[in-house]
Amino acid sequence: MSWNVYIKGFKSFLSLEKSLSGNSIEAYIHDVNKLVQFLEFMKYDISPKDIELKHLQEFVKWVNELGMTATSQARLISGIKGFYKYLLLENILSNDPTALLEAPRLSRKLPDTLSLDDINKLIDAIDLSRKGGQRNKAMLETLYSCGLRVTELVNLKISNLFFNEDYIKVTGKGDKERLVPIGSVAIKQIEIYKDEVRCHIPIKKDNEDFLFLNNRGTKISRIYVFTTIKDLAYKIQLKKKISPHTFRHSFASHLIEGGADLRAVQEMLGHESITTTEIYTHLDRDYLRESIIQFHPRS
Repeated sequence: MSWNVYIKGFKSFLSLEKSLSGNSIEAYIHDVNKLVQFLEFMKYDISPKDIELKHLQEFVKWVNELGMTATSQARLISGIKGFYKYLLLENILSNDPTALLEAPRLSRKLPDTLSLDDINKLIDAIDLSRKGGQRNKAMLETLYSCGLRVTELVNLKISNLFFNEDYIKVTGKGDKERLVPIGSVAIKQIEIYKDEVRCHIPIKKDNEDFLFLNNRGTKISRIYVFTTIKDLAYKIQLKKKISPHTFRHSFASHLIEGGADLRAVQEMLGHESITTTEIYTHLDRDYLRESIIQFHPRS
């Protein structure tokens, strides 16, 4: 079989033409290798060009019997489909055997969100007299103001703050950059942190441009952000189980509930597909009713 040659070409394609991150590339290659593992297990001596839908359906059944979750199966099938799209693009194949391959239906779980009151209580619970208090306040204000992923927050750089234009530049998934508006409250807290706290921290080499630093002068960790939010939730006796991503969910939900355009929210969140953003349109019935009464021409 000649799978290795095609997989190597696919890897180069993902890196050079799709500009995916190393982790994303490895995930795609893992998916294809899983298919190869299945073929070897079944003793099917066939190349990528000879794969048929029936083989792929057997493969899906096989991983299901191995106990793989529906979410993991859907991700696996997506990777296999990506591989065959590459083969079609390179004219290695003329027909796509994955075209009729169905992924398991996934239930779309609505993310937990916080009310504005909850967010205010969490931020107000930060003890500014303690070391790191002002940094944590600026950090949470930025999370909520910009709807950042936790990785985007910890990697935020001073050189990517454009406060005169009320924007920050964020590096998201796949190393894709986007501009995100930032509110005046977050800007004010960041400026206080920079001018009154950060300037007194001895900064370690290669960390000079990172905005949020720990006491050792290196960028804060993802774990620290999770722990900080968990401790604040406990402090105000918040019953919900929350994480940094809850701030992102709340940011998106509050924008949409306030009438923001879905496409604009998609851009701010850095979602590749608008269907991902649509999960935030879980508006309450009162809001929907009021919107229909206000905007429908027959109301």
